[in-house]
Amino acid sequence: MRIATEFPRTVTVREHVWIPMRDGTRLAATIWLPDDADQDPVPVLLEYLPYRRGDWTAPRDAQRHPWYAGHGYASVRVDIRGSGDSEGVMLDEYHAQEQQDGVDVIAWLAAQQWSTGKVGMFGISWGGFNALQIAAERPEALKAIVTVCSTDDRYADDVHYYGGALLGVDMAAWSATMLAFQSRPPAPWRVGEAWESMWRERLEALRPYSEIWMSHQERDDYWRHGSVCEDYSRIEAAVLAVGGWADPYRNAVLRLMENLDAPCRGLIGPWSHQYPDIARTPGPTIGFLQETLRWWDHWLKDADNGVMDEPPLHVYQQDSARPATHYPERPGTWVALPGWPSAEVPERAFNLARDVRTLAAGADGLVLVDTPQHTGVDAGRWFPFGNRSDLPPDQRAEDGRSVVFDTPPLVKDLNILGFPRLRLRVAATGPRANIVARLCDVAPDGSSTLITRGALNLARRDGMDRSDGLVPGQWTDVTFDLTAIGWTVPAGHRLRVALSTTYWPWVWPHGDRVAVTVDPAASELVVGDLAPEALDRAHPGFGEPEQAAPLAIVAGPPPTVRPEREVRYEPESERWVLTVDPNYGGNRTFPDGLTYRESALERYSIAEDDPLSATAESQWTIGLERGDWRVTIDTTSVITATATHFRLSNEVRATLGDIVWFERAYVTDIDRRSV
Repeated sequence: MRIATEFPRTVTVREHVWIPMRDGTRLAATIWLPDDADQDPVPVLLEYLPYRRGDWTAPRDAQRHPWYAGHGYASVRVDIRGSGDSEGVMLDEYHAQEQQDGVDVIAWLAAQQWSTGKVGMFGISWGGFNALQIAAERPEALKAIVTVCSTDDRYADDVHYYGGALLGVDMAAWSATMLAFQSRPPAPWRVGEAWESMWRERLEALRPYSEIWMSHQERDDYWRHGSVCEDYSRIEAAVLAVGGWADPYRNAVLRLMENLDAPCRGLIGPWSHQYPDIARTPGPTIGFLQETLRWWDHWLKDADNGVMDEPPLHVYQQDSARPATHYPERPGTWVALPGWPSAEVPERAFNLARDVRTLAAGADGLVLVDTPQHTGVDAGRWFPFGNRSDLPPDQRAEDGRSVVFDTPPLVKDLNILGFPRLRLRVAATGPRANIVARLCDVAPDGSSTLITRGALNLARRDGMDRSDGLVPGQWTDVTFDLTAIGWTVPAGHRLRVALSTTYWPWVWPHGDRVAVTVDPAASELVVGDLAPEALDRAHPGFGEPEQAAPLAIVAGPPPTVRPEREVRYEPESERWVLTVDPNYGGNRTFPDGLTYRESALERYSIAEDDPLSATAESQWTIGLERGDWRVTIDTTSVITATATHFRLSNEVRATLGDIVWFERAYVTDIDRRSV
């Protein structure tokens, strides 16, 4: 990592700027601006998030916003309405109000004396989502975006549903995370005496997001809103889409490449849920800021720098690696492709009876899949954050709980790239069932490394917007994609397809235990096989990561010492308990004197023979202290289920000094229609 200390333009930071919305609400912004921008106006770059620019994202903001400003941009970080220091309340993620406000922010930025009137928008995760969503609103000044770890389809790829099944691991944890964010006050030293009334307004408006998300179990109009795949033609701004093979949001890069009419470039590396210049595993990191600067210079400064003359898609084809929960650097090769889909990635099919075989087939050639409820405890984290325990460990235990189909040892390398697709002929013993598929790279010593996976709630077999119960015992053909991947299975290794009916806690089980029979002879796996000559082409690679000087943060006392991830089995009750510390950053003191404390813990438990025993819990404690001002936020979120409904229990307690400022419990029952 290279720290830049000298830039073409000197920079001034405007720490707290109010941006007015059309309804009079004001959003809080920090603006990094070249000193001479009033005389020599510059284009504007916007990052628009709910994650509190004054503390939570401040270390990351310091890495990139001053860097962009030093290279001749006004770089702006805005707190979404009802978050951080902004006025109003935040009603939901990706709410129509958020998008309308984003359009207003862009218009205000374009109209400033120091602005050329051209705006770009960038962000990771939430900021990547709303960059796409606001681009679809077509604000006149927005010319280009960089969207990182995001999606074009909110139902398919976000933290709510997976293959039409309820995503237990993050439906609970992320709604709990947002409850803790929603409950935090603005900073009195920035917003003044209004902070108390602003905080009270937020607390009184609280509604746990899980209540909203779980009320929409099919892909209805709620999920269509904010899903730009509904009409790709609405996006006219140029799009640079970025993802990481270790992150669940990588699918959108290839879909955007295939479907956008607007100028589009794609980049997929080995990374987790991080910007590609941030030194979190897996690496290697790249000079991402430099790459995006070329993008901005072309679209916002009309620079003839050849960025659009280069191959439009760059992917990191990962080499085979032994299973590990983190990789400081993944071995692999950068590959440039002329677009997506690509003629250099022809499809290869494996019939599950002829080419990929199983020992589980009966005399009739059929296979029964009926797996224990705790299958999935070795799935790893839903969105890896770069921690040491995030990635899936050796899959041999999971394979033993599943039905596996293995190829013979491969006689030549198989360069899987794109979306593996599984076609299955199945029959079930009940009307509701899930099917989960994992692809694994099995080495000669038997170690099994997860390549990718996918799931299908069989009630969604004819569309994610509908629910069609199965007729018990009746054969049906289903097709679903696994998550996109770039992975080379070398000669001598075996490719494994592992099937299960359960995958806890990623997939919440249906209320009844249902077995699924598979007809291997009528089933196949189809993968894209990247041509060897594409791997052999010389690729220039990317430069060394460069950032602005880090924020002067003082690390606080370490939080409670505990494993990041722990799996425990209780034989007496046959219950499996997975405990996760998401480890987002811990305790620290910021240059403005704010001391920030954070502790979060997730717990998922299930009995191996009882789908109704599933429980997901998340607890957060946040401490904010500056001088004699001290705030503590405690939240607890629990999801359980019966055969007919889910029960959501959420509690919030906010303390100012030693006084309980707010306390409320929310208990909601939601009908189980199809998950």
